[in-house]
Amino acid sequence: MSRGLFITLEGLDGSGKTTQLKHLAAWMERRGFQPVVTRQPGGTPTGDRIRELLLDSRSTSMAPMAEMALMFADRAQAIAEIIAPALDAGKTVLCDRFTDSTEAYQGGGRELGSQLILDMHRLVCGDVQPDLTLLLLPSVEKGLERARRRNDRVATKNGPDESRFESEQDAFYRRVWQKYREIAAREPERVVVIEGDLGIEEVHEQVVEAVAERLVIAHSR
Repeated sequence: MSRGLFITLEGLDGSGKTTQLKHLAAWMERRGFQPVVTRQPGGTPTGDRIRELLLDSRSTSMAPMAEMALMFADRAQAIAEIIAPALDAGKTVLCDRFTDSTEAYQGGGRELGSQLILDMHRLVCGDVQPDLTLLLLPSVEKGLERARRRNDRVATKNGPDESRFESEQDAFYRRVWQKYREIAAREPERVVVIEGDLGIEEVHEQVVEAVAERLVIAHSR
């Protein structure tokens, strides 16, 4: 049995990743695929506990290295419990964030640099690497506006507090945005950039176009 296809969605908070992931999963299901959908941080019982710690605004004064290490602890658990078994079974995995997020947020935003993140990826993740990454890059201003509005709605409904990163200054997000662009330039065959303040359907069309192309390639092997 051939290995499954590993597809990740990346982008700033408020870029619409989660919405696009749901639309993509539904599009695939209508065509007879049964993708395994997960997210990072989270997606496993252990990962959900790590997610709560990482994203809760009460987690103040967390050292950048501790933050980065927790991201990889979550990722190691997700690979062992969900991602690797699904890929080995020939299934398509759709994941909301992966190591690119850590490189962008901790490597860029926290200024730890890319090399440390890439070294950690090799150590923790081995050869698990996305076959296709869809990078959604609206403007920093538009993305943050959406993310902060979403968190206000969740807080009003007494939902989980996941606003820790959205409380960062705009300069932090500009570093994240720039690091994402660097990743895309470094790996153009893997990363498809969908840029601009586009509507949900416009983004979905570009997403499915990129995925359909990779599915054809995967099934021609």
